[in-house]
Order: sequence, then C-alpha cells, then structure tokens
Amino acid sequence: MASVIRRAQPALDFIPPNYSPLMRRAMGPLMPLWTNWQTNLVEVESRNVEALAKLYHEFELGKTRFLLAFRHPNPTDPYVLSHLLWRDLPQTARQMGLSLGTTHSHFIYDRGIPLWAGGYLSWLFSRLGGVPIQRGKLDLQALKTARDLFANGQFPLAAAPEGGNNGHNEIVSPLEPGIAQLAFWCQEDLIAQERDANVVILPLGIQYRYIEAPWQELESMMTRLEAESGLDTESGLDLYGRLYQLASHLLTLMEGYYQKFYGVTFKAADELAGRTDEPMDANDLLAVRLRSLIDEALKVAEQYFRLRPKGSTIDRCRKLEQAGWDRIFRDDTEKLSPVDRGLADRVAEEADFRLWHMRLVESFVAVTGHYVKENPSADRFAETALLLRDMVEKIKNDQHRQPVTGLQLGPQRAIATVGEPIAIGPLFADYKAKRRQAIASLTKDLQEQMESLILT
Repeated sequence: MASVIRRAQPALDFIPPNYSPLMRRAMGPLMPLWTNWQTNLVEVESRNVEALAKLYHEFELGKTRFLLAFRHPNPTDPYVLSHLLWRDLPQTARQMGLSLGTTHSHFIYDRGIPLWAGGYLSWLFSRLGGVPIQRGKLDLQALKTARDLFANGQFPLAAAPEGGNNGHNEIVSPLEPGIAQLAFWCQEDLIAQERDANVVILPLGIQYRYIEAPWQELESMMTRLEAESGLDTESGLDLYGRLYQLASHLLTLMEGYYQKFYGVTFKAADELAGRTDEPMDANDLLAVRLRSLIDEALKVAEQYFRLRPKGSTIDRCRKLEQAGWDRIFRDDTEKLSPVDRGLADRVAEEADFRLWHMRLVESFVAVTGHYVKENPSADRFAETALLLRDMVEKIKNDQHRQPVTGLQLGPQRAIATVGEPIAIGPLFADYKAKRRQAIASLTKDLQEQMESLILT
C-alpha cells in the first residue's frame, strides 16, 4: 500500500498461478541486476546444496514431492532464494553428475504484497507460479491451489512457515501450522492416487551478515533517532546504553499516547517488577513493558473492529488485517449509490487508519529484552536499531512504508543453509489417528530444525 487508503476498493480477487517458462528464463539473467538495484546484497553463500540437488533429482524422477520451508528474517529473502535455486543449485547438480531440468519452485506469498510493493507483482508472481494467500482468514481457494501444486505441480513448493519476516537473523518466530497441514494433505493425496512417492519438508535457513561492521552508520542512525524522538542523550553512554535508553524512551512515549488518547492503563514499573519472586532486571522489565504495550495496542484496534483478543500476537495481527481488508476491499463497490459510496469510503479510510496500531505491533512480535545484550554483535545491534527506526517512521505517519532491513547500513552477504529433510510418511499414521496433535508435533519438529540452522 503506497499511500493512505481513502476510498473503498474492489474485492481482492484470487490471482491463479500461471507459470510461464519464458518468464522464468528471462528472470534468470535479470535477477542479479534487480538484486543489485533493490538490495544491499553483494554475496550469497549457499551451504549443503547437495541435499537440495538430491531432492530435486528425486522429484524429477517422481520419487519425492517436497516443500521448501524457508526462514523469513528479511524482505530480501526472495532474492536469496532465486540465487540458490537458479544459480547455485544447477551448478552443484552438475558437479554431482546430476542432470536437472529447470530448477524453480512454486511458492506461496502474502496477497498484500502487491498492494504495497506494486501491482505489477501480481502479474509477475503469477507467471512465476506463485500462489497468493490472505493470511487472516481461511483462504480455501489458495489452500486448495497450494495443495494441488504440492502433490501435482511441475516444481516443488516453497513457503515461509513464520508467515512474515520478523527482522531477526537469530530468532525464529513461532511457526504457523499450515505447512504441516499441507504436508499431510500431500501424503493423503498421493495415497488416494496410488502413487508411491515420498513426501518431505526441507528446512532452509537464511541469515545476513554485514561485510564490515557498520558501527559508524549505527552511531549516525542512533543520533538521528534520538533527535527525532526528542531525546537528549546522556553523556558517557556506550552504544548499548543509548539503544536501551532510546527503546525505553519510545516505550514511555507510546504508553503515554495510549493512556491519554485511548484510556489505557499501564501498570507501574515496580508493579510489573513485582510479578516475579526475584527483582526484575532492566532488560526483563523493558521486555515486559513491550509485551504490555503490544497487547494494549492490539486491543485498541480490536475494540474498533469488534474482535475478541484471542490467540497469539501473530494470530491477532492476522485477524485484524483481515477485518480491515473486509471493510476496505468490497464486492459491492460498483452497485453503491453516491451516498452509500461516500459512507463506504469513510469506513475504508477509518479501517485503514485503525490498522496502524497493528502495523506498529507487527515489527516487534519477536523482540526480546536480551537479544543484543547476550551477544552485542554489530548484526544484532543493527537489527534492533532498524526495528526502532521503522517504529519511528510509522509514528511519523509514513505508515505504509515497508522496511528494507539494512539498506542504509552497508553491504551484506546472505547465508542460505539447507537442512535435513523431514519425512512425512512415518508420521502419517499419527495424523490419521489424532490430526491436531500430529500437526502440532510436526510443527514443533520443524521449529526445532529451523532453529538448529541458525549460525551464531
């Protein structure tokens, strides 16, 4: 969404995948140029690609159907995936003596991406075999299409189990259960079709490292954020002290905002600290205050949309997004009288404004109080400072600007690490007996596998 929405929009239609071999061939040489233009990536290192090449070979022989479950720390991840699949994978396969056809994947993407990144992506993603999904509802058409592609598609399927990027290289957000469900569905479909093929989930880790530690750039960013936030930096504070002070100051500002204008009551710091038997240190207290702020900010939006504050923070964000979309994107816009249209526009504008609270929260779902302190690397400093920068930008009313993590802080290299395949066949009996339990267990196993791929 490039600007504030002031008018009701036509309903969001489903964009069916319409894979074009010509588009795939054209994107091969174009993608490095596009990567250089759109990102600060200067290098992609791929690890354990042999496991991926073996699976692609088995896929082409009809022995395996698999889903590539990739980490999603950054909006830049698709560029890394294209490098892995289109460049490193075929090169590794040749070295292994394997003859592979077109190395590509179908993929699931958030239906909202073309709204804020550009409508042309709807056309491009479709011709690259992408499946759009509306995350806040049971999108049956998207799920049916993804299920069919998993079992019968020309290529493997790729998806991010975290649902959205969390801005952290070394924290995996809680995984959504949809990937596990798709895997069991695929196994079910192969059995129904009497096809003797393995079903596999292949975890893929993605991380970013700065080529040179951007300490000077971080200092400049901190100075700018302090000035924009009206904060006078205490003399003698090191960079971590300044980061903590800025975070605490922004929390105080936002607590005051919600108290004054939305009637929210926050517990005092000493009362929060009294929740445990032992005194709470400053970082723990900051984390508790952030959780409290996130909860109350979501409640403000939920009250407007008449939603119950139920589920995880991510679940609540998804439901809020869908509630807003239901008021913005309507299937009756062509039938409305001028007066009804005017009212619909007001409803859409108000819904868009109320979603601001949810957008503010989205960036902080994975934030902890000790992430930087436990390992004060330049990368962790940068991740946290960039999240604060995005918060400041949203507060300054640039509410739809999408973050491009690290873009202003210097060149980076990406590391893509292929994990070990998770076979679904041995788990299928458990799924038939207790579906929810089997899905939860597989999701937990995938979470652990993805966390094991984090390089520290």
